[in-house]
Amino acid sequence: MTMTSAQIRQAFLDYFQEMGHTVLPSSSLVPVGDPTLLFTNAGMNQFKDVFLGLEQRPYRRATTAQKCMRVSGKHNDLENVGPSPRHHTFFEMLGNFSFGDYFKEDAVRFAWDFLTSELQLPLERLWFTVYEKDDEAAEAWRKMGASPERILRFGEKDNYWAMGDTGPCGPCSEIHYYIGDLTKQSAAGVNHDDDYIEIWNLVFMQYNRDAAGRLTPLPRPSVDTGMGLERIAMVMQGARATYETDLFRPILRRIQALLGETEEATGRRLISYRVIADHARALAFLIGDGVLPANEGRGYVLRLILRRAARHGRLLGFEHPFLAAVADAVIQIMGDHYTELRERQDFIKRVITQEEERFQQTLNVGMTLVDELIRQLRSEGRSVIPGDEAFRLYDTYGFPLDLTKEMAKDHGMTVDEAGFRAAMEKQREQSRAASQFVMEEADEQQRYARLLEQLRQEGRVGPAGVDHPYDETTQLESQVLAILKDGRTVPTARPGDAVEVVLAATPFYVESGGQVSDTGLIAAYPENVALSPEGTPMGEPRWEIEVEDTREPVSGLIVHIGKVTAGTPRQGDSAWALVDMDRRWDIMRNHTATHLLHSELRYVLGEHVHQAGSLVAPDRLRFDFTHPAMMTQDELDAVERLVNDAILAAYPVETDHSTYKEAVSSGAIALFGEKYGEVVRVVRVGWDDETFSKELCGGTHVSNTSEIGLFHIISESSVGSGIRRIEAVTGRVAQRMVQERMRKLEAAASYLGCQPDEVDRRVLNLLDELENLRKEVARLRRTLAQRDFERLLARAEDVKGTKVLAVQVEAADAETMREMSDWFRARLGSSVIVLGAAIDNKPSFVAAITPDLVERGLHAGHLVKVVAQAVGGGGGGKPTLAQAGGRDLTRLAEALSLVRPWVEQRLDS
Repeated sequence: MTMTSAQIRQAFLDYFQEMGHTVLPSSSLVPVGDPTLLFTNAGMNQFKDVFLGLEQRPYRRATTAQKCMRVSGKHNDLENVGPSPRHHTFFEMLGNFSFGDYFKEDAVRFAWDFLTSELQLPLERLWFTVYEKDDEAAEAWRKMGASPERILRFGEKDNYWAMGDTGPCGPCSEIHYYIGDLTKQSAAGVNHDDDYIEIWNLVFMQYNRDAAGRLTPLPRPSVDTGMGLERIAMVMQGARATYETDLFRPILRRIQALLGETEEATGRRLISYRVIADHARALAFLIGDGVLPANEGRGYVLRLILRRAARHGRLLGFEHPFLAAVADAVIQIMGDHYTELRERQDFIKRVITQEEERFQQTLNVGMTLVDELIRQLRSEGRSVIPGDEAFRLYDTYGFPLDLTKEMAKDHGMTVDEAGFRAAMEKQREQSRAASQFVMEEADEQQRYARLLEQLRQEGRVGPAGVDHPYDETTQLESQVLAILKDGRTVPTARPGDAVEVVLAATPFYVESGGQVSDTGLIAAYPENVALSPEGTPMGEPRWEIEVEDTREPVSGLIVHIGKVTAGTPRQGDSAWALVDMDRRWDIMRNHTATHLLHSELRYVLGEHVHQAGSLVAPDRLRFDFTHPAMMTQDELDAVERLVNDAILAAYPVETDHSTYKEAVSSGAIALFGEKYGEVVRVVRVGWDDETFSKELCGGTHVSNTSEIGLFHIISESSVGSGIRRIEAVTGRVAQRMVQERMRKLEAAASYLGCQPDEVDRRVLNLLDELENLRKEVARLRRTLAQRDFERLLARAEDVKGTKVLAVQVEAADAETMREMSDWFRARLGSSVIVLGAAIDNKPSFVAAITPDLVERGLHAGHLVKVVAQAVGGGGGGKPTLAQAGGRDLTRLAEALSLVRPWVEQRLDS
């Protein structure tokens, strides 16, 4: 039976929906509210708090197809991607989950039924592994029909699962599929031979591991399963590598088509093809989930993956950016299910191209230099690239250490990493590996400087550049002075071209002081075009460029970065520059709000507060400031209230220009580390007789604080020693957030049967009631145990001068049983005690032996194993104290009857 990957995914979700599971969408690759994870690496990540008992959901069964990302671990180190036929950075995990509903037996039944009935996999190729101590899972497979010789036991390394160093964990059962010659398969190959493919892992979530390694039972035993779509697709499509499935074949064909290569040529360079295909998937999904290239964290992983793919592209013969075209194939394959890929397709491709373009020159120069260095070292009989040479490549040319190591490895050489770190420390360079593009930036600046000088000589720009009326207008008619494509000036451009445009004047704001650049359109209209009442040209443009970014590579030259979406723009054309007004308004609200926030922080916390960084974007503001301690909730509430009071006060916001000295003397705040010219722009908030805020600032602002609408702090955190960060929202985003939270509050009130303003008191009352009930239950359990103590004590027998007590007791948990064993030992003295109880409808035992009898050879751990075997279970422990459990409650009395003969035999010997 052959199925496409899309059919497999849908069949999985449909099957578990029929089995009562709620189908949920994949969560983002960026974990929400979980600082322990860099990326979402398993289907259970979004349910972590449910497994921990910290969150309640309206369902107890769920199923998902989850986007996952792993760049380190057992098989996912980057160097394994490509050489390995089935390991990846990005992959999909099909999963079904039980939150205290069903457990091992049903999880096994579902897996068996789906594989053998829905997918019709042959039993003679399936193998099942369980944790070495997990008798329940082994029995569950046997009951379903698995041959005992195909149920294998392994230790913690292979059959115990944990999300990370901390978090939910437990034993697991893996399903393996044999893809080789049937006459050659054997149990010895499982977990050792590549012909045995692990296709599904059933994790039985029983514990939570804390930072100290302690295991705490989860509130309800649960199930977390994961079946890799890539691997099951390989099985269903009769392939020996995941790269041979329909998830990868179209991507590999796209690479092949871009290169114009034959199948034979492709086969000779398969590793590079695989690396590019895998990494293109990771890039598309990471950027689609909001991860952008950076020098640390998730952004650094993205950048590293892109550069590794670009380097392999260079090995294949690509001389220009190509990864966006490969990512486009990924979007075509995956976009029907993961619709965010199609929705953000242009953005994904644009980010990839921009980053790849930046890296091209680094590759050109760096790879040549590394090759020359390697040839020189090998001619001298050396096999290690000196650390200072590796650092020189990094520091001077921006060539990453990671790529230097990979290129050295290709030639059987290594890099002196300790020497590299020493050289970095010596020069006090704190930036991360691969964060410098010194040569590229220098060349770019020279290129733009030459363009600016040419425009000035031609009289098309003045000697002081262009005065930009950011606050006064968001649209104006201007002239196209230059069009740049691939870093070179061109007379014209065509639809689809990525270009940079220089205008004689522009209303577009250039990213500065934390405020992001404007976006919008540059468009040419027919002469005498009609204008709207707002002054905007009406009708269809002759040509149009979508402006995605604006920057100032050299002082006095503004370039608008974008893509031609219609027509043929030409140098010299008259054109309208049109800023995205809604986005500009969102940015202005946030920027003016940072000024109000700064002022109120100084009022509430003290004059030591100074701005230490900021981000002003359309969807949020981020404000870093100097303060030695975490803000209290009262302080945060006060600041938020005062900022909103200032908004409601409807203070006018005015801008003026003066000399730097005059501005500072008049009380304006200048930001530490910011460079200012002789003439500065001052933004003042307040009336003539009351100045609320006064700062040096070049950004865009509302004209009146009332236009901000609403200000809400969403977080306060530390970003370094003595530096705090506040993130907040305003305007439309804040209003939507308030709406959403009010809906949730009203829903919670409805669930609790109270008014919204009574929710907190109702929850506290419920918590008090719960705690009181827990205490009462504990007291009653102890009382019941003590009530039966004297009666049970009388049942102790004398066996060769030793007191032996083996009785069934009433106990709700093992802890109570252990406490009871202490009571009996204290009264009986030298003794052997075995207590049995029905806990959760299963037999449970505690065995205790006094130290004097341990010295005579008796062992509580050995005794409890014998007792537990009678009920189909197992256990163990220390010589003086041990516990065990089983499955057959009807044989509890029979199990206890084994204690006396066991003691007699040991005392005789």
